[in-house]
Formats: sequence, C-alpha cells, structure tokens
Amino acid sequence: MSGMRFGLDIVLRHDMKLVLAPRMIQSMEILQLPIVDLQAKIEKELQENPFLEQKEHLGDHDQPVEEEFNPDAPLKHDESGDLEFSRLEALDRDWDGHFNEDHRVSRGAMEEEGDRKLDAMANMPDRPRSLQDYLAEQLGEMELDDDQRRLAKHICSFIDRTGYLGARVRVKDGTKKDKDEDDGRETFRSVSLAEVAQTYDEPVSVEQVEDTLLHVVHKLDPAGVGARDLKECLLLQITHDTPCRDALRILVRDHLEDVGYNRIPVIQKATRFDIPTIQEAIEALHGLDPKPGLKFSDTGTQYVVPDVIVDRTDSGDYEARLVDDWIPTIRISKRYLELYKSKGLDDAARDRLRKSLQSAQWLVSAVEQRRNTLLKVTRAIIHHQRAFLDNGPEYIQPLKMQQIADHVKVHVTTVSRAVDDKWVQTPRGVFPLKRFFGGGKKNDQTHEEVAYEVMKQKLMELISDEDKANPLSDEELVNKLNDAGYPVARRTVTKYRKMLNIPSSRQRKDWSRV
Repeated sequence: MSGMRFGLDIVLRHDMKLVLAPRMIQSMEILQLPIVDLQAKIEKELQENPFLEQKEHLGDHDQPVEEEFNPDAPLKHDESGDLEFSRLEALDRDWDGHFNEDHRVSRGAMEEEGDRKLDAMANMPDRPRSLQDYLAEQLGEMELDDDQRRLAKHICSFIDRTGYLGARVRVKDGTKKDKDEDDGRETFRSVSLAEVAQTYDEPVSVEQVEDTLLHVVHKLDPAGVGARDLKECLLLQITHDTPCRDALRILVRDHLEDVGYNRIPVIQKATRFDIPTIQEAIEALHGLDPKPGLKFSDTGTQYVVPDVIVDRTDSGDYEARLVDDWIPTIRISKRYLELYKSKGLDDAARDRLRKSLQSAQWLVSAVEQRRNTLLKVTRAIIHHQRAFLDNGPEYIQPLKMQQIADHVKVHVTTVSRAVDDKWVQTPRGVFPLKRFFGGGKKNDQTHEEVAYEVMKQKLMELISDEDKANPLSDEELVNKLNDAGYPVARRTVTKYRKMLNIPSSRQRKDWSRV
C-alpha cells in the first residue's frame, strides 16, 4: 500500500457533438411525412393545441404573428391586483376552466367530447370476418353431435391464418444483442395430431382427431383448409370439375419440385403423359390456392396518394404543384394570442401557454418549409429527368441525391427526407419520387452514362424477344448486353433477373415448342 498514490488530475478533453435544436428536429420530421400522415398530424395538433386554428380559404387573411409578438420576450405585468384577478376570471370563462388546477371540464365540453367519440365509433368500419369466424359458422350449420362439433372447433383453433394446421411463430436469428429485441421474422410450425389430442379438455385419441380432421374439417370452405402440408392442401382442392384431374393429382403428389424447375421431360418419362396433357395439368395447378386462408386476412386496400402532380403545359414544359388542397391550412389563433398577452396570468400558467404557442409556431413554420422544400426538390428532379417524362421510363438518366442537393442548395439528407415515401403523379404514370434516382454505367459505344434502370429494361426486352424453345442463359444475356454497349457482369444479370422476378432459362423453356 505504501507505493500507491492517490490524487486528482484535471484533464481537458474536446468532444465534438452535433446538437439539433428541437425546431430543426420537428422540421425534419414534418418534411419526411407523406401527405396522408401529414394530414393526420395537423388534425391531431388542431385538436390538442389551442393556439392553432384552421384558416378559411375565402376572404381570410393571416396576421404576421411572429413579427407582432415574440413569445420569448418579457411581458410587462400590471401591478393592480384587481385587474389581475378580473383578467384571470375572464380567461377562465373563455378557456372553459382550462387553467383550473383540478382540470375540471364543463358539462358542455363533456357532451361535445362524448358526441365526437360516438361519431367516431359510428364511422368505424366493422371488424371483417376472420377465417376462424367463417369456420365456426360452418360448423354450427353442419349436422354434428355436440362431441364432434366441440372437437372440430378445437382442431380449427390450431389452423393458422394461411389455412394450415399449425402456427406462425416468431424466431430470432441469434445476432441480436438485446434479448427483448425482435427481428420480425416469422416461420410456420406444423402441429401434430398428438398435440391437438393432448391439449383437448377431454380424453381423446389421435385416431379420433384424425377422423374428425379428415371427415369434418377438410370438408369446410375454403377448400384446402386444415391441411398439414402443401401437397395435402392442393389435393383437397381438386374436385370432379377440375380440368385434367387425374394428371393433376399425380403432379401434386409426385412432381411438385419438377414442376417448379420446369422439368417437363422428367415428368413425361415418369408418368408417360404427353406434353400437352402435362402443360394442361400445370395450368390447372396454377389455379389452385397454396394459402387458402389468406383471403380472410385483414390486409386492407392500400391506396397511393401523390404528394406532387407534374403537368405538361401548353408550351411543352413541365410544372409541379403540391397536392395539399385537402390538408388543413393552419395559423396562430389571434384570439388565444391575445389571451396569452394578457397581464392576468401567473407564471406557471404563462409558462404552459408559452410552450403551446412555441409548438404551434414551430409547426406552422415546419409545414411551410416542407411545402417549399418538396416543391424545389421535385422541380429539380423534373429538370434532370426531362427525357423520362418526354419518352418514358426507359429513358431515365442516372441521378444521385447529391446532384439535387447541390441544385437546390440543401444538405443531401434533406433531399433524402423530402423524397422518402412520397409519390408523384406524372403524364407517364404515378411513381415514387425515389424512382428517379439511381446510378449507372458508361455505354462503351456512345460513351454516355446509362442508368441501371435502362439496363433492366434492355434485359427484359431481350428475354421478351428470345426463342421460347431455347431461352437465353444468363451468360448469353451478358454477351448480348455487352454487344449493345452495356458493360455488365453475369452476377449483375442474375441479380437483375431475380429482382424482376424472371425465372431462369431452364424454367422459361417452353417444351411444347421443342
């Protein structure tokens, strides 16, 4: 211990940190919102922030709030206690008890809130009928005794959303550091008949479960429900009216993998069916549903709402306009601003109001900044992608976000946020704004930069025009693209083909033309 020295040392350390002001953070968040989310955000703030009001479009003029009043500037208080008290009373009446410490709500406000909730409940869509609801309805209509019906319902409780007898379970890949973090992957786990029997509330044999499954559950609609694997699901859907019924059963039972890889000669040799019969059976196979339960999934219909519309003018140029006619136009409420400026508030109430007013001013500013930035970015994109708009997607030019950032004189992250999850309606169709960005390579023949998207279009064109009896391999596609001046590697062609959901040459081969 004698050699140990205790002491205090002063060490100077320089740390560089990027600290974003709350106003800047809110501006970035508002910029990134698509139009539907922005509408919801504004409507929520209109309900919660008393300093915000919706501006009428006809005959309504804004007052320059920030110029006439600064919420951070000190306010002069009247020293008269009577005047202070009277103004607090006036505020209490006007704000309907907002400043009371116990936050009491008037009867009228309660009734208004109740009416609003009732309206919301009345306009709420009904819960769609689930697969379990549909199966239970059918079991209720079948001529079964109570024991059969109860066991059948128990079996149906093990049917997952795709229609199979099993369950969807979430799994981790083992790379997460946080044990509570979920990577979101989902996999199917089959359920054995023994498990079904063991979890029933009465003694039941596996044979009884299987008998009820085969003769009750498998009779239910949709066809294929309650299957234990893909083959059983497809076989349950084959009826007397199914085209090429016998050949189809053999294909499902013995040759699903061969069908997937288009190994028609292998199927022909094993079954001795001619090629037209095999192809007719494959067509019928495509009409079967491998996941019959998904038709009951409440996925909802997704609609694309463009944030910007690009129109062609009479002069042949293009102009961009924002789709914000149905977005509430907001401003600072002059009435509540005057209330805030009143001298009859205590410091605590004034501090609460100051935060609400500041939040309202930030939102008004952020929404306006979003409008300006999105419009400028879209106009810059139009300028760079004129050929796309004039001639079609195959004429898209290589474009990086940094080019647009330089053009608009903003940071590249601002451009990224501006185009994120935004859609634009053009004379060529509706596209995500990100669709106009992408890299490229120099064409060896023209020495011009060619967008990767153009190479994909060329690849699709080559495959569309190929001999279906002898489709082009990836190596042959590489040679043809290189001959056309597009320098690509084989792995790039394979990657593009998979991105475009184009099968391999073996799978594209039409054996009827051989």
